[in-house]
Order: sequence, then structure tokens, then C-alpha cells
Amino acid sequence: MSDKPSVLFVCVHNAGRSQMAAGWLRHLAGDTIEVRSAGSEPAEQINPVAVEAMREVGIDITDRTPVRLTWDTAEASDVIITMGCGDACPVFPGKRYEDWKLTDPAGQPIDVVREVRDDIRSRVSGLLADLQQRR
Repeated sequence: MSDKPSVLFVCVHNAGRSQMAAGWLRHLAGDTIEVRSAGSEPAEQINPVAVEAMREVGIDITDRTPVRLTWDTAEASDVIITMGCGDACPVFPGKRYEDWKLTDPAGQPIDVVREVRDDIRSRVSGLLADLQQRR
């Protein structure tokens, strides 16, 4: 891992979970970690309820756009966090992988999305502490 590790968050649509996780990591880590997110089947736009839930905690993800997961992006990442993308996520030897079992916020009411947001924050905080410890 380089001086500035890179973390890739991957979910199916890159519209909810992975975007919230990337938002949290950018917020908590500043520019100490390169943060990426992608989806195996990206949506047209970010889930507006996820945007609202993140806005409630002072994190703006409105400028983000869902992008397709590419081999190059995954290969260039030190840590790959998957969130329900299943076999669509490539596996590279020597990469650190974690699969976070999270409720898909798509179509969920704001109360459920808030719970997902808070769960993601907790997991991102743990990941960040671990990455900082390894440096």
C-alpha cells in the first residue's frame, strides 16, 4: 500500500450504498485516502433519498455520478469494499477485500436509508482507523 491508500466502494447501481460510503470516507479522511466508487450496473443518477440522508449529516454527494466498475479501477485500488454486487466484482490476488452486508436503500423510505447511512458510517470509521494504523 502506498503512502496514500486507495479504497474502492462497489455496489450494483453505484447510486446509494457505495456513494454514501465514499462520501463518509472523503468526509472523515480528507485527502489522506484516495476514494473511488463504482457499480456493476450503474444507475442514471444517485438515489435522491441517499442524497437527502447524507445532507442531513452535512455531507453533500449531489455532484457525484454513478459510474461503471472497470477492471483498471479495481486493479488500481488497495482496498475493495463490495456491497451486494456479487460475482460482478472482479477479484485480484493480493487485494484486501471486504463484503459489507447492507440493506439496499433503493426504494426505501428515509428512515431505512438513515439506518443504512449510520451503519456505513460506523464501518467506514473502522476501516479508516485500520488504514491509519497500518501506515
